[in-house]
Amino acid sequence: MGQVIEFSRRRTGSAPAQESVPGRRAPTFYFDLASPFTYLAAERVDRRLAYAEWRPTRGARFGADGFSAAAPDAFARASSRAERRAEDLRLPLVWPERFPAPVPHAMRVADFAADCGRGSAFVVAAGRLAFCGGYDLEDPRILAEAAAAAGLDVERALSAGREEHRERAIAGAARTVWAEGGAMLPALRYGGQLYCGEARITALMLVACGRASAHPSAS
Repeated sequence: MGQVIEFSRRRTGSAPAQESVPGRRAPTFYFDLASPFTYLAAERVDRRLAYAEWRPTRGARFGADGFSAAAPDAFARASSRAERRAEDLRLPLVWPERFPAPVPHAMRVADFAADCGRGSAFVVAAGRLAFCGGYDLEDPRILAEAAAAAGLDVERALSAGREEHRERAIAGAARTVWAEGGAMLPALRYGGQLYCGEARITALMLVACGRASAHPSAS
C-alpha cells in the first residue's frame, strides 16, 4: 500500500495563512477528488488561503488535467506528468485502487464538508488517503476515515455520500468554471482571475506567499 498518513501535521502547520478582506470575493478552489493534481495542489491552497471556499467540480468536462479512462494515451501522458510533478514537489504519489474511476460518493461528501465549512480539511484528508495511501475513496470505511479526520459527523457524512441531489451543486460548479473560461481542474478563482491546473495554482501560491511575507499587512 502507500505511506504513513499524518493528518495531525495539517492542523499544526506553521505556514502563515492570508486573511480575508471585507467586501472582497473569497477565493474558490474547484477540484475533482479523482485527480492527483487536486491532491498535489490542495495542501498549499489550504495553508495559504485559509478563508477560501472549496467546491467539488465534476472533472469529466475538463479532463481533470488529462485523466480519462476512455483515452488511454492521454491517461498515460497525464500519469507520467503527475509523477514528475509529485517528484518536483517532493510529495509521495501512490495510485489508488480503481484509479482513474470517478469517486461520486466522495465528491458528495466533499460537497457536504464544504457546506459545513470543512471542505479543505476533508479534501486534504481524502487526498492523502487516496494518493499517499493508495486507498479507494469509494470504500465507506475510507470515507469515514477522511470524514473523521476533517472533524465531520461521520454518519451524517456517509449519508451525504448517498444524497444524489448534491450532484446539482457539483454540476453547477462545473458550469461556473466552464463559463469563466476554465478548461482544466483543479482551478482557483483568485483576485478576480481563474487559474487552471496544478502548476499555475502552485506558482500563484508561491508568489502570494512571498508577497505576504514581504508585506505582513498585505491581503
